[in-house]
Amino acid sequence: MITVENLSKSFWGNTGPVVALEDVSLDVPTGTITGVVGPAGSGKSTLARLVALQERPDSGVIRVDGFNTAALDPRRLRAARRRIGVVTQGDLLPQRTAAGNIALPLEQAGVDGPQRREKVGKLLDLIGLTDKAARYPDTLSPGQRARVEVARALVGEPGLLLADDPTRSLDADAAAGVLTVLDRARAELGATVLVVTSDAGVVRRIADDVALLSDGRVAEAGNLLSLVQDSTSQVAQSLLPSIDVAKGATAGYDRVAETILIGFAAVGALLPEATARFDTTISVIGGGLTRIGETPVARFLLGLNGLRADQALGWITERGGVVRPQVGIARPIAA
Repeated sequence: MITVENLSKSFWGNTGPVVALEDVSLDVPTGTITGVVGPAGSGKSTLARLVALQERPDSGVIRVDGFNTAALDPRRLRAARRRIGVVTQGDLLPQRTAAGNIALPLEQAGVDGPQRREKVGKLLDLIGLTDKAARYPDTLSPGQRARVEVARALVGEPGLLLADDPTRSLDADAAAGVLTVLDRARAELGATVLVVTSDAGVVRRIADDVALLSDGRVAEAGNLLSLVQDSTSQVAQSLLPSIDVAKGATAGYDRVAETILIGFAAVGALLPEATARFDTTISVIGGGLTRIGETPVARFLLGLNGLRADQALGWITERGGVVRPQVGIARPIAA
């Protein structure tokens, strides 16, 4: 578990101190993937360096497995750093093969040859590059090099894997490959993963928890699926399908409601079943489908016609759907 408590950090600029982080608190639960997302200049990379124990904060506490890192002596601080694997970019040694780059930290730690080969072989399998073990970096694609960099960060079996913008400059397929490796690191190796990114799609694809940084502060934080249930949250606005409808599209309906449905059963069955149960016509006016990890999530603007439209919406709510009736754009239902 990594815990950040009331962290602040400033740097000196041309006109004086520049605040990079201000009173930031964040939990990275063990065994999860936590995403820190925000625009350029929001403090993400500064937070990553502090969590990696590469820099010290001006104030606040970073705890690794409950220990305040500021209170550790040099020996214990080095041990804490070894518990954190940092994914670097563009840092592979050109004269070493993919396997040789992954093995380098083990060589530096004095691990013997058979044990090195066993660990490197397992990680090459994890990243799907067993057949590229003897290839040099300049013969690998950008996505393959990025996966080798993740494997090198994992070779010391860290408790926390920290990846700062791991899909930067990669195309969609290469980025998907890197995210799959990070997900496998959590699922198969038990690593806790902290991903810092400006791409909300990265968070949508692999994160369990998310923190949104804005101007050096945490604007929102929590479980990702819980946050997207509130369509007014900033996280939901950035991850859920937008609702764009033409003027007059809501006319002619007895009820209009924004609805969020989460999970295969809810997305696939709730609306048809509500239609049949309450003899209500339910039309999708706008919105769409996405996925949060492997979970389908729908955000729809619904138009309903029928004497039992209100009951239909209530029934959807009772079964886990999030319903926000749109006030002022529906007509009264006759008794």
